[in-house]
Amino acid sequence: MSEEKLYAVKNDEGKYLLDSSLSMDYPEWTNDLDSTEIFVERHNAVTASNSSGGHVVTFVEEPEKVVVSPEEAKLVKNCLWTNLQDEFLNNINLLFRGRRPEDITRLKSALTNGYTVAKEKKYLVYKKLGGKQKNKQVAQAYRSSVYPGTVSWFLVNEVTNKSNESSDQFTESEIKHYGLQDCEKEEVTDDAD
Repeated sequence: MSEEKLYAVKNDEGKYLLDSSLSMDYPEWTNDLDSTEIFVERHNAVTASNSSGGHVVTFVEEPEKVVVSPEEAKLVKNCLWTNLQDEFLNNINLLFRGRRPEDITRLKSALTNGYTVAKEKKYLVYKKLGGKQKNKQVAQAYRSSVYPGTVSWFLVNEVTNKSNESSDQFTESEIKHYGLQDCEKEEVTDDAD
């Protein structure tokens, strides 16, 4: 991955050169980085610094953070917390035996460049109820608050996520855990969270 670099001219007081075209006769300095002149080529920044009495500073674009699963995030976090980063990089192939090479590369990048945890998709789970009535109802699944670890079903006119809690939202692994694979499901969108 190539790093994108930009340059600016800074004086000893910590202010940035405002305009290089004025730097030889009347250099103006500013605290506002948004107002300063940014150089793409280092040699142009060096020329401006020589004529203004400042020095060149380099800005490096921050690398994009890698998206990892919650399980991968635990592993990367443990390596960082236990200061095993070098050991992790040296032994990553052993740690992830059987993984695809692109996954290993991605996890190395997560360790060195930072990471974000992928948001797991959540679903509303329901069953359509038969019958010939005009307004058919559905049975929607909820985690039971009365009997923890079980699912309760409620009759509703339409599948909806109206609760402030996530008792009606299930991840793929929870759908398997509760045996709801044969039910219909509807993905929860961000605006329904």
